[in-house]
Amino acid sequence: MPEPTKKDEMANGQPEESVAPESNGAMPLPEITLEVSPPTDEDSAATATPSPTPHAESVTPVSNGAMPLPEITLEVSPPTDDDAAAATTLSPKPHAEDAISLKKLSIELPHDSVPVPAMGRKDSVWSLGDGQGPDDLEKPIDSPPRSTLLIESPQSATIPVGGDITFVAKVEAKDLLRKPTIKWIKGKWMDLASKTGKHLQLKETFERLTKIHTFEMHIVKAKDNYAGNYRCEVTYKDKFDSCCFELEVKEAEGSQNFDIRSAFKRSSEGQEDAGELDFSGLLKHREPKADEGPDVDVWEILKNARPDQYEKIAFMYGITDLRGLLKRMKKITRVEKKTEAFAKKLDPAYQADKGGKIRMVVDLADPTVELKWYKNGQEIRSSPKYIFEHKGTQRIMVINNCSLNDDAAYSVAAGDENCATELFVKELPVKIVKNIEPVKTTVNERIELECEVSEEGAQVKWMKNGVEVPTGVRSRYRVKCEGTKHFLVIDDASREDTGTYSIMATGGTSEARIQVDLKPLKIFQDLQDMKVMLGQPINLHCEIFPGNVAGRWYRNGQLIQPNDRINIVHKNKVHRLEVATSTLHDTGDYTFVPEGYSQSLSAKIHIIDPPRVHLESLNFPDNTVTIVAGNKLRLEIPITGEPAPRVVWMKGERVILESGNRVRAETYGDQTSLTIDVTEREDTGNYKIVLQNEAGEATASVKVKVVDIPDPPEAPLVPVVGGDWCSMTWEPPKYDGSSPILGYYIERKKKQSSRWMRLNFDLIKETSFEPKKMIEGVPYEVRIFAVNAIGSSRPSEPSKAFTPLAVTSEPTMLVVDDVTDTTVTVKWRPPETIGAAGLDGYLVEYCVEGTDDWVVSNNELTEKTKFTITGLTPGTRILVRVKAINAAGASSPRTLQHHVMVKEVIEPPKIRVPRHLKQTYTRRVGEAVNLVVPFMGKPRPKVNWLKEGQPIEPTHVNIRNTDCDSIIFIRKAERSHSGKYEMTVQVENHVDTAILDIQVVDLPGPPQSVTIEDVWGGNVALVWTPPKDNGNAPITGYTIQKADKKTMEWFTCIEHYHRSCITITELVVGNEYFFRIFAENMCGLSETATQSKKSALIVKEGMQVKTHEFTDHDFMEAPKFTQPLINTFAIAGYNATLNCSVRANPRAKVVWMKNKITILDDPRYRMFSNQGVCTLEIRKPSPYDGGTYTCKAVNDLGEAQVDCKLEIKGGFTFFELMQRGVPLHLIDKYMNEKVVEPQK
Repeated sequence: MPEPTKKDEMANGQPEESVAPESNGAMPLPEITLEVSPPTDEDSAATATPSPTPHAESVTPVSNGAMPLPEITLEVSPPTDDDAAAATTLSPKPHAEDAISLKKLSIELPHDSVPVPAMGRKDSVWSLGDGQGPDDLEKPIDSPPRSTLLIESPQSATIPVGGDITFVAKVEAKDLLRKPTIKWIKGKWMDLASKTGKHLQLKETFERLTKIHTFEMHIVKAKDNYAGNYRCEVTYKDKFDSCCFELEVKEAEGSQNFDIRSAFKRSSEGQEDAGELDFSGLLKHREPKADEGPDVDVWEILKNARPDQYEKIAFMYGITDLRGLLKRMKKITRVEKKTEAFAKKLDPAYQADKGGKIRMVVDLADPTVELKWYKNGQEIRSSPKYIFEHKGTQRIMVINNCSLNDDAAYSVAAGDENCATELFVKELPVKIVKNIEPVKTTVNERIELECEVSEEGAQVKWMKNGVEVPTGVRSRYRVKCEGTKHFLVIDDASREDTGTYSIMATGGTSEARIQVDLKPLKIFQDLQDMKVMLGQPINLHCEIFPGNVAGRWYRNGQLIQPNDRINIVHKNKVHRLEVATSTLHDTGDYTFVPEGYSQSLSAKIHIIDPPRVHLESLNFPDNTVTIVAGNKLRLEIPITGEPAPRVVWMKGERVILESGNRVRAETYGDQTSLTIDVTEREDTGNYKIVLQNEAGEATASVKVKVVDIPDPPEAPLVPVVGGDWCSMTWEPPKYDGSSPILGYYIERKKKQSSRWMRLNFDLIKETSFEPKKMIEGVPYEVRIFAVNAIGSSRPSEPSKAFTPLAVTSEPTMLVVDDVTDTTVTVKWRPPETIGAAGLDGYLVEYCVEGTDDWVVSNNELTEKTKFTITGLTPGTRILVRVKAINAAGASSPRTLQHHVMVKEVIEPPKIRVPRHLKQTYTRRVGEAVNLVVPFMGKPRPKVNWLKEGQPIEPTHVNIRNTDCDSIIFIRKAERSHSGKYEMTVQVENHVDTAILDIQVVDLPGPPQSVTIEDVWGGNVALVWTPPKDNGNAPITGYTIQKADKKTMEWFTCIEHYHRSCITITELVVGNEYFFRIFAENMCGLSETATQSKKSALIVKEGMQVKTHEFTDHDFMEAPKFTQPLINTFAIAGYNATLNCSVRANPRAKVVWMKNKITILDDPRYRMFSNQGVCTLEIRKPSPYDGGTYTCKAVNDLGEAQVDCKLEIKGGFTFFELMQRGVPLHLIDKYMNEKVVEPQK
């Protein structure tokens, strides 16, 4: 909070309190006379007591003639030491009655502030300008409304030093388009917006629901100098409102920690020495010498003085505490002195409109006094303009039909006294009632412009093209006036009178255009457009009226002069232009302009010439152009024709465009060109030129031949490889470059090398070759070049790598490893000599006894040295051999010495049961069962499963068998899967059997019944029967729980109890208990418990209490929406939410619908419901998502629904709507509407 400075106290050399606050230069507040009797001796003695008794006196304010003021009661208390010190004077000594201070007003004075727009001249108050009747003067004038913007104003308040306070102002924003501007001001001019900080904070908030702006001013830890007058000003456009309030800061009462220094601090607020220590009171007090002069009552002088004389009077009489003086003078009201002649004088000023009426009223104290009225010092006599009326003690002067001469100073004299006022007459602007109208006429006609204004005798001014029209004696313009009508007359109009005419008055202007034209030109025959072949004559003619009007001929804006080739003829109404022989220069726009007229006759003459192509300028035989591929080709061919023909280049059926990149056609001037930046082999062909214009069509052809190097041949093949040589072949290239192939070059390189070596220096015309002198074991690659007259092709792709290698030696140690009914397994060792080519794999072959055909067993080479021959017939005899294969080929075969019989050796079956399956296998209901039981036997044994001696249903249990084991699988075990499973493995007559015991267990059922056998003291005896269903597992115990009937909260008494009867002890006397029991097995407690049907009441011995039945309140309720849906606008592409709240019991099922269609499993919508608040979120909506949305709540007692409209602003493209899955017919409808909207 800023501390006040010298400027706060003294503005313009006057104290701040010299002008009554909130006056704003409007009606002065009525003065109040306070009569206080001086205190008696008893009263003086009473001032020493700690709590003086106040007394009240009644004061009647004097009416100012505007409205009666209520009686004001003032509470007056005897003077205290602080009050006496507030206005200490050095000389003379004030009376005792002047020391009395006013403590409190029982009511507030009326607020007479006037808004700023209603204020007239400075320090003036406007009266009613339209004149009041005698009856209206008796009625009180309604005071203007206290506030036009503020709906809640800050109020005056009192706080202790160091306290906090908040002032609040509220403005209703229903009719405001933007936020109003607010200012917090202290004193007259200090704006507190620049003083915010630790002790002063300004805050603004806006409530969207109520549309109210709230402005707050927080004062934190107030100091003494924060006290004073404050003002809150609110401005919005041309509206203004303000409110004044006061803040009083008092010393905190009952302070425990008393600071002795505070007693010596200066109390002058706002001064530079405020708060400084002053020990002058400790000086020795001397009685002042009695002044021999007369006693002067300073307060009486101040009461009768003007506020601007307060400082001078205080200085004369030694008053130093100016702020205390001003506070006291503010509380003491003055009584307006009544004059002897006037009970009520004239208002300071009056206002009236020109032509209106005004009433001036004075009220006389003595009706017999002679009254005279004066205007600018001249006495006014009674006349129709000035009417004098008498009504009791009131004297009224009425001025009729006010004019500007009545704007003067008026006074009224009653005897020796007079009062004065001032009348302001407001002149109304002269407005144009009827505008002038535009005129269009011909020469020598009369023109009259008419305009009507709002007042007779008004001064107007006529203008032409912004220049005042001359109205002298010799002027062509005449001006006349008939009442409110004004006329401008032109008797003989000419073309120079054409222009914009306007009339100007004090209240507006009006303008219109006058157009004066020649006599209309009549055209009997107009010029006709013509197309003329080159060299033919041209004949243009027309017929116009009047016939004696000459004219001129123009071509393309240039005047045509007659010569040997051109002849111009004018005969009566006929005008003719003749050209003997036409040339290309005669093409253009021909115009005939009659003299004196702006109208003209026009025609177009177009000289045409058939198109022609001049191929002879190419100098190519047969019009064939040959070019090497990669070079630039540009053919420029001259063409002629008028108008310029349209040129089209074509290759086959394809049109060559001017905007092409590599191949383009261009036409400019008298030639056309074909440009190919980089020629390619595809550019070969015939190119056709087509010329078209209005005169005809012409065509020509040019042949372009592009020669190039041939394409590379395909990769060569190497079918045969030797120790140091190979044989290679290839195919000719598919494209020979439009030139015959002359031969081929062959190159060779090692695979690991990057350097190619040419094998022939003379071209090879064949397509095969046999390279030699290669290193054995080194991989090579070869490639081919094709050559024609243009050059050598690019190299072909390299051949597959080949290595000049020899085959390996034969495999070793071939033996039989295993024999079955359909297979024979052999194994061997690698060859002793493998060589540089390595070993790619082995090939196994067999031959049936009695035949010579060797059958390949493996279609693909095997790298292993063991192989099983399958698909053999039992009982046959075969002979087996093995070959080693590498890049050079197959080695010599290694063959078995004897034939092999295809027949397997029998091995008895044997089941190897895992250890964990030798005892009962236990699983819970719902768990998976996966058991693997391995077995042995040859040939492959037959496996069979039985359950309790019956075959197993494959739909319940899945069994999968392999060569060495059997798997039993149950995906979700049930209790019906429990039992003994028998597995049998058989090989011919040999059998082996194993039994698996599977037990599937579940939670037990509850006990069958619970009975209360006996109740005594605090004990209850319970008995129950075991459950019917033990869950396929033995019952391991029981859990007993108890619950008080009042709360029905269950508490466990005992767990894992094995017997079927128990005594529950330590029960509370007076409670009534129910009991329930859970059964337990290895899976856990039963899902439900069995509860005792009767309750056990624990009563005190010798006492019985009857309990009253209590009926629970029914909270069931049908659905009801407490907050409906609200119509919403959303932006396309941004998530939107719809919210509402519903109350129901039981909980309602919420269903969302769009256009009466339920929303189900749509990923674009998310639905939430929490604590009765229902929310629908629409993810990135599109215009398709707009519509009516409904929220429906349903429960057993009824249903309710609310709906709203959702409008999506913005748009989507066709691709975005397709991505969102919008149907095609809706997309078409949306896109059509989107196209129509911009056209509107």
